[in-house]
Amino acid sequence: MHDMNDYSSAIQLRSDRWSALREATSALTRDPKPNEVKNLSTRVQDLFTSLALIEPYWAFPGMAAFDHMRRQFQHNNLDDLAFAVSRVTRALTTGAYRRRSIPLERDSMDVEEHNDEELLSPEARALAKPYFEVLIVDNVNEQQERWLKSNVLRMRRPEDQFIYEAVVVPSIEGALIAVMFNHNIQAIVVRPGLTLKSNMVETILTRYLARAGGRDEIDALLPENYGPELCRMIAKVRPELDAYLVTERSVEDIAGLDLGICRRVFYNQEDFMELHLNILRGVQSRNKSPFFTALVEYSKQPTGVFHAMPISRGKSITRSHWIQDMGAFYGPNIFLAETSATSGGLDSLLEPHGPIKEAQELASRAFGSKQTFFATNGTSTCNKIVVQALVRPGDIVLVDRDCHKSHHYGMVLAGAQVCYLDSYPLNKYSMYGAVPLREIKHQLLVLKAAGKLDKVRMLLLTNCTFDGLVYNVERMMEECLAIKPDLIFLWDEAWFAFARFNPTYRQRTGMNAANTLREKFKTEAHARAYEAQQEELKDADDETILNTRLIPPPKSRVRVYTTQSTHKTLTSLRQGSMIHVNDQDFKGEVEQSFHEAYMTHTSTSPNYQIIASLDVGRRQVELEGFEFVQRQIEAAMSMRRAITDHPLLNKYFKVLTAGDMIPEEYRESGVTSYYDTQQGWTDMWDCWEQDTFVLDATRVTLAVGGTGWDGDTFKTDILMDKYGIQINKTSRNTVLFMTNIGTTRSSVAYLIEVLVEIAKSLDELLDDASRMERLSFDKRVANLMENYPPLPDFSRFHEAFRADDVTSEGDIRTAFFLSYDEKNCDYLELDGSLKDAMDAGDTVVSASFIIPYPPGFPILVPGQVVSQEILAFMRALDVSEIHGYRPDLGLRVFNDAALKRVRAKHLSSSPA
Repeated sequence: MHDMNDYSSAIQLRSDRWSALREATSALTRDPKPNEVKNLSTRVQDLFTSLALIEPYWAFPGMAAFDHMRRQFQHNNLDDLAFAVSRVTRALTTGAYRRRSIPLERDSMDVEEHNDEELLSPEARALAKPYFEVLIVDNVNEQQERWLKSNVLRMRRPEDQFIYEAVVVPSIEGALIAVMFNHNIQAIVVRPGLTLKSNMVETILTRYLARAGGRDEIDALLPENYGPELCRMIAKVRPELDAYLVTERSVEDIAGLDLGICRRVFYNQEDFMELHLNILRGVQSRNKSPFFTALVEYSKQPTGVFHAMPISRGKSITRSHWIQDMGAFYGPNIFLAETSATSGGLDSLLEPHGPIKEAQELASRAFGSKQTFFATNGTSTCNKIVVQALVRPGDIVLVDRDCHKSHHYGMVLAGAQVCYLDSYPLNKYSMYGAVPLREIKHQLLVLKAAGKLDKVRMLLLTNCTFDGLVYNVERMMEECLAIKPDLIFLWDEAWFAFARFNPTYRQRTGMNAANTLREKFKTEAHARAYEAQQEELKDADDETILNTRLIPPPKSRVRVYTTQSTHKTLTSLRQGSMIHVNDQDFKGEVEQSFHEAYMTHTSTSPNYQIIASLDVGRRQVELEGFEFVQRQIEAAMSMRRAITDHPLLNKYFKVLTAGDMIPEEYRESGVTSYYDTQQGWTDMWDCWEQDTFVLDATRVTLAVGGTGWDGDTFKTDILMDKYGIQINKTSRNTVLFMTNIGTTRSSVAYLIEVLVEIAKSLDELLDDASRMERLSFDKRVANLMENYPPLPDFSRFHEAFRADDVTSEGDIRTAFFLSYDEKNCDYLELDGSLKDAMDAGDTVVSASFIIPYPPGFPILVPGQVVSQEILAFMRALDVSEIHGYRPDLGLRVFNDAALKRVRAKHLSSSPA
């Protein structure tokens, strides 16, 4: 039987064990043979033992019912047992326990048993009262526990918006395990009687405690602080929850403590109704979606439309004889809510004062920012807004060269002096990794030595690259601030919005790291560590500084921006994105310029449906983001495991591990793979806490070169055309499968079936192949897996676009607009005149962005010198789409006359 190490989350573990228990108990009722009875009985006993570890943390079926089932097994009441287990498993699978009481006796009737959630219409499901669970932490006996639960549940009233059940655990450890196991918990009541340790927490469960600080931190707690400390520790793992502290201590004692997520303190009184009302109010504060609600109300109002948009209220569709199909497809509500008005309870995105403003404030709370702004035209626009708001012409910006193209265009618009940073290459898989910290520190030190550090404005990196590489954000920012204490950080987290809602992932988000640093810089311990290091590094050379983990000065300014594509990883309509701000100087220095940049790039007619979906998407993750992200990670992990363990799939496919995608020097934990056939799962926490780079487990990169097909062919001709599986990222010999919060186990199972079918067809093909066909196949595989072109680094900007030859930054704006005049440009053919010019030693300078899809980032930018490596890479590219390159004409380059003219102008305007 699988043990807990075979699972990456408790949700799937519990579900699978109940299903296995249902199968085993049902089999016992079907007159099995004597030797089968023994095996089945042992299996049932083992399943009960393992479920006994995790059932105390859930309200349904509850420990009383669970213990009753165990007794039925011991007394051989197998029919009753099988019936009860079947009812429980079905209710857990369908979520029926969330709507009604589930009877477990064999003679009981469950009139709604066949009217379960997935069979209900969306309208019926929307009318049902949402269900959640309240965790009560108190070391009480069985009788007191019943009294506590009955008192809490007695407060429920028909007019309440929600229904809830109570779960009681005795200890801090038990409470921490409960909030990490049980996604239904939305509120915690911490009573005075709690203890430290739990009898239930076996060694196998202790790894879950690391997310809240670990055993050492728990052991160090003082008994009088157990309640407040528990509130603080839960805030580490699930900051969205509400806690209520019942205490015997005085107001003065409690006032100075960090109470984490505690919303209210009750002083030793059994006022259950007040507690009940507070619990409902707390959940309602997360459940409200002000803009979505306003839009729904607006759609119900009778109005006469005398402004823009004929489609408003659906009028231009309902009156049409020819486009009724559109109305039938979308339904009436989307048009009833369509308007360009900012009245009727609605609001303006450009100057929000009402429900949009409130929705943005709620999003700020949910994502841990100081300010959050909605965008309805994608993260490309968010990136340009942030860059334009913060970067002035002539400012130096350090940019990840293989970041999204919107950043490069943002640099053009802002007039930045761009200093490109190179990621480490993964030549074998034709993709780039991430930018090493040493490379960033080196560039900062070079700029410092040249006297240009005051001009350095921003560091811009992609946190969670398309391929899933994630930075140690906190460490990156600390060490950069140690060299330049007012550096601004823009983390492009387009693919990482979901990370906030998982304790392992959250620590690597820009907003979380910003809040951590703000707190850290205030402490005495940090000030002492900084002073000690300054003494140590007094006469240090650059090499020593590069090899030292630097500590920033306590007066460093925390200035962090993240842009997120909510629509990519959370619930939102396409183009719904957010900008999160955690900048200590925002109010004084940035607010006005940010507002102007926002006005520059935001439509005056933003789509209200997108804004509403952002509002609802935020509501969802505050209430069930923890559960959904856990399920998403579980789906990706099960995919990894299924492919890795399958002997047939191993012949043609390989799941790339952290060891394949992250060089050893950046994996301080020593972890090479999240799953290993021999050892099972590795706990991700260690590497996510320590390593310079980690791999996002929700992305599964599959090397497909062993099939003889390149990534693009495998994606288009096989996955899409034959099996209807959609993906959007490939490299020369890999395809990327991305899970999301909507990925189901059945969709993972279908993918595995498809891969097995492909592998079987390849087996058959090779079985029947002639010697020449076999040689041809082997040659194709070798070409894809062994003969790969090296990935080029950023070469350099031409002298015409550089201030000097000391540092590497270049004026990308001048180069970009120079190409607008055709007289300044020529075209060189890739295999003809371009190669000839390069071989003759001529300096060839690109006049445009050259962006192959995939990989989707520029291999050349305006003003960049073409190197032999770049030419070789372009010639080896086998993708059909290269933005900026015209196959009929060739590569657009600057002619010598234009370069000389710009150079001369540049020299004449430079100070003597």
